[in-house]
Amino acid sequence: MATDERPPFWRNVKVLGWVYQLTVLGVVVAIISYLISNFRTNSQKLGIPTGFEFLDQPAGFPIAGSGFRTSQPVKDALLVGARNTLYVALAGIVLATILGVLIGIARLSGNWLVSTGARVFVEILRNIPLLVIVTFAYLALVLSVLPRIEDAWEVGGVAIFSNRAAAVPWYRGSTLWLVVALVLAASIAWLMVLWRRRISDRTGATAYSGWWAIGSFVVVFIAVSAAAGLRVTTPDLDGRTLAGGIEMTPEFLALLLALTIYTASHIAEIVRGSIQAVTKGQQEAADALAFSAAQRMWYIILPQAMRIAIPPLGNQYLNLFKNSSLGAVISYFELTKVSTTAVGNGAPAVPVFTVLLLIYLAGSLILSAFVNLANRRLQLVER
Repeated sequence: MATDERPPFWRNVKVLGWVYQLTVLGVVVAIISYLISNFRTNSQKLGIPTGFEFLDQPAGFPIAGSGFRTSQPVKDALLVGARNTLYVALAGIVLATILGVLIGIARLSGNWLVSTGARVFVEILRNIPLLVIVTFAYLALVLSVLPRIEDAWEVGGVAIFSNRAAAVPWYRGSTLWLVVALVLAASIAWLMVLWRRRISDRTGATAYSGWWAIGSFVVVFIAVSAAAGLRVTTPDLDGRTLAGGIEMTPEFLALLLALTIYTASHIAEIVRGSIQAVTKGQQEAADALAFSAAQRMWYIILPQAMRIAIPPLGNQYLNLFKNSSLGAVISYFELTKVSTTAVGNGAPAVPVFTVLLLIYLAGSLILSAFVNLANRRLQLVER
């Protein structure tokens, strides 16, 4: 006769699971508490401060390429380091994505020279440590190949490169209005895409949504920028002085170059694999509709491939953001360089690096949130 008696709690699988997890959590908390207590005890014996009062103390060191003063507090130095990290990370993500997508497509080219060149690029850079690439880019390329400031390379009158500094066009005006112009232009471009697709679905005519989106983005951005007083300035070289545009230090240029080409080599393989993951039936359907190779790639293959590529692309973006800390080896004052310099000037090491860890953690979580948002927006919804 069956009974409804439940097993004793010490034999209940759910109870045992909870007990195991709580035990592990307790052990971890105990270890962390012991380490913190041990650190505080030893710090008190040695007279080392454990608080965060150092953030308000004068930094005592300059930061190259900025207007930071040695009398400013450490927290301001960390903000400058965070800004420098953000600059190189955002620029690297954009450039690495563009270069990686192009090289990934080139890997699948029917032209032997193009596909072989792309493969050589990927195989070489993926198998060299990033630290070596950063050092090589700084010492062997930026400082040795680029000319002195007196003989700087002027590219089309819009960019200047030398071993002392490089400059490219940049905006002048309110950063807030620049953000407003970009957001408004992007919103109008997206609405234009929806409008053109709706017309295409109703009439059967070609949507040309990409061209309409690009055109509307440019028009709206220029109009809002002009109304807000924003303007673009190009760099100009007067003897040994650069004016106009935005100036990049040799350290920034070398780090950006290294991060871009190294990350692009990984992105290229992600793009190649994602394109190959698209079923051949899609390509055959595009051929049946008499699409050209460019149209097939742009309208059929890439949109589906990017759905597959977004999660691993997010990992590469996170790697690029964290790898920016290697700028410390070439004295680029990003977060890690600023933190180690502050410690060298007397700031307590553990609190400084605790702040550093928290900043990197916050940046990584924010970047992950954007990637996850894009992934949810583009993923296929089963019905």
